[in-house]
Amino acid sequence: MDSFYSNISNFTLEMEVSQDLPRNENLAKIEIALLGIIFLSAAILNAGLLLLLWKRRKQVSRMRVFVLHLCLADLVVVFFQVCPQLIWDVTDRFIGPDVLCRLVKYLQVVGMFASTYMIVVMTIDRYQAICNPMVTFQRKRTRWNVPVCVAWAISVVGSLPQIFIFSRFEVAPGVFDCWAEFIHPWGLKTYVTWTTLVIFILPIFTVVVCQVRICRAVQINLFIKTHQEGESAPANTLPSRASSVTGVSKARIKTVKMTVVIVLAYIICWAPFFTVQLWSVWDDNAPTETATFTILMLLASLNSCTNPCIYMLFSGKLPKRLAAVLCRKASDRKDSIPEEATVVSTLYTSFKSLSDSK
Repeated sequence: MDSFYSNISNFTLEMEVSQDLPRNENLAKIEIALLGIIFLSAAILNAGLLLLLWKRRKQVSRMRVFVLHLCLADLVVVFFQVCPQLIWDVTDRFIGPDVLCRLVKYLQVVGMFASTYMIVVMTIDRYQAICNPMVTFQRKRTRWNVPVCVAWAISVVGSLPQIFIFSRFEVAPGVFDCWAEFIHPWGLKTYVTWTTLVIFILPIFTVVVCQVRICRAVQINLFIKTHQEGESAPANTLPSRASSVTGVSKARIKTVKMTVVIVLAYIICWAPFFTVQLWSVWDDNAPTETATFTILMLLASLNSCTNPCIYMLFSGKLPKRLAAVLCRKASDRKDSIPEEATVVSTLYTSFKSLSDSK
């Protein structure tokens, strides 16, 4: 059976006939550069958005809770998937004990699960808000957000096989790496197919079904309201009344649009990755060592950069408030010296007048 190791991306991925072939150094440099850019960008964007959301935690809403946990999931991807892979590419071989190998592999997939299923529960929540609003908003506010807890529970439990599949393995005499070894020939195909099914295909199917029903419900709702208002309103007031009808659920529809864009970004980033993985294990002639395969798998991590950008794009107040905070801090620093001078001058004048009176 061909040996298998993860030195290109998340949890699977390069088939080698030889146990210790020298790597392509030029391709390795491209990998390191791309991973470095992705790591810095995703870490800064998600950490910045998380800080803003935490400062505004008193203005809580269901959508902000989902976005906050999506930021946390993306940070797990950044620090436990992209960062270890970056170090791995620099050192060429995994450096560390067996426990660290298993832990890294476990956390890598936890991030993937969490990022995926947070999008799923976010979409299901928007479906409930649009299609069953009375059921959703009559609930009392609870301390724990159940859908978020479910998403994290699925991530933690669904990633457990990683601990048993991967280990520190001797790939050549005296050479160790963090590898997955399968006893049966069909083990690798089953593993990759199963992870693709539970992390990509089933979640995307669920999300697409919910989005189609949401769009259909919004279309029917707006049509009925516009038609009813058109029949009861005078002809000269029809345009303004129709526009007011469409603006009733504007904020809710905006969150639905944001969810759609987040889903599309996820599909665009991860579809090539899972396609390449399936191709590499089901086709013995797949060109797995080409630069195209490598870059497609690396670019999947760009999804951690897109999510905070999408949220800030749809929530235009966040960038403005961030700029206002930064400008306010700068102006405070500039005004601090004149204010101190004014205080000193006032004290001097008061002391002088007191002495003159004596």
